[in-house]
Amino acid sequence: MYFTQSKYVKAIHGAPTYVDVFAGCGGLSLGLERAGWHGLFAIEKDKHAFSTLSDNFLEENSRFHYCWPEWLPKQPWTVEEILRQYNGHLLALRGKIDLLAGGPPCQGFSSAGRRHADDPRNAMVERYLDLVDALEPRVLLLENVRGFALDFKAGRRKVQENAAAQLTRKLSVAYEVQSAILKASDFGVPQTRPRFILIGVRREANLPSGALNDLRVSRALVLQKYGLSTSSTAKDAISDLEISRNHLIACADSPKFEAIGYVGPSSAFQKAMRDGFEAAPSDTRLAKHCPRVRERFAEIIEMSRNQGQSNQQISVFMREQLGLRKLTTRVLDPDQPAPTITSMPDDLLHYSEPRTLTVRENARLQTFPDWFIFRGKYTTGGRLRRLEVPRFTQVANAVPPLLAEVLGDRIMRHCLEMKAVSAIS
Repeated sequence: MYFTQSKYVKAIHGAPTYVDVFAGCGGLSLGLERAGWHGLFAIEKDKHAFSTLSDNFLEENSRFHYCWPEWLPKQPWTVEEILRQYNGHLLALRGKIDLLAGGPPCQGFSSAGRRHADDPRNAMVERYLDLVDALEPRVLLLENVRGFALDFKAGRRKVQENAAAQLTRKLSVAYEVQSAILKASDFGVPQTRPRFILIGVRREANLPSGALNDLRVSRALVLQKYGLSTSSTAKDAISDLEISRNHLIACADSPKFEAIGYVGPSSAFQKAMRDGFEAAPSDTRLAKHCPRVRERFAEIIEMSRNQGQSNQQISVFMREQLGLRKLTTRVLDPDQPAPTITSMPDDLLHYSEPRTLTVRENARLQTFPDWFIFRGKYTTGGRLRRLEVPRFTQVANAVPPLLAEVLGDRIMRHCLEMKAVSAIS
């Protein structure tokens, strides 16, 4: 095997290993696992997101399992806590991890936010670098928002260097670094979602750089595996979850709410997301919209459709006509990929039904299979928005598993192909 053989690697039959940092609910882990990688452990500080990770990667009946080391308790952790309490164990893994995957929290970099260079969440990039120094993995895979590569404005004329440039400069001491902005919809995800992707290859690891040069083969192989194309639309993803096609049921974990029952899939994409799962999908709980709100949503949907503004922020004219103050509301276009979903449930309205989307519909737009379970609160507000990661936020913050699988497949194939070339030469 081309990759390193640590004692943890041997425990999982020589498969290449990764650690997922700032793991969230596990979208990146899921994609890597499906591409043939095996996780050692994941670092995630939020209790709700870690509960989702635990249910999907640590339970006895989980489809994929982290090969979790005995020295690390299975609980939420910050990077700082692990570096402080288990530094010796991390140093024992130095040079034995094949891939460090993940991405620092993105809110401070997102163009949808205020983009302050001194946002304390931006400091997580430094903690990421501390973990790289401790583990010295052979390959790095980092994902973030497109704004990660945009300079910060520090005054009328002065511009502060963007986070991507700073990180690349620091990593380049030990790694060959390559980065690009990739659009998730180009990889079969029914959501545009432009993302910054960085791959770094450690210089003394005798591995080549250039894994981002050509993703076409891996994309074709992964999409063929699921019977998908590069042109998946919102309707392809969620039309089987329309209320009009199904029946309403009591929400299993929130009895005071209604949820969408389930008849079955109707598109190739939906069949792929079912992934052999026979039960009805979870997380179809509907928001409690009063009659006036439903009427207003119906007006917004109709006006957006008539004016050709689906998938776009509602225009000033429409806001004035409808008396709206919210700036970020969009209506899905059923025949196009969705815009980037957010952690705010009312940012995106259904294309034909006067309502916001469910957690499961957002998960479909992110390419999470129906068997993937989400845990914790559904949503939160006020000051808790900066402290908690409920289900809507977990889904919105995740790396689309389908995109993660293409990247994981490409990195593995690239390294193995180059090993064969070296052997021949």
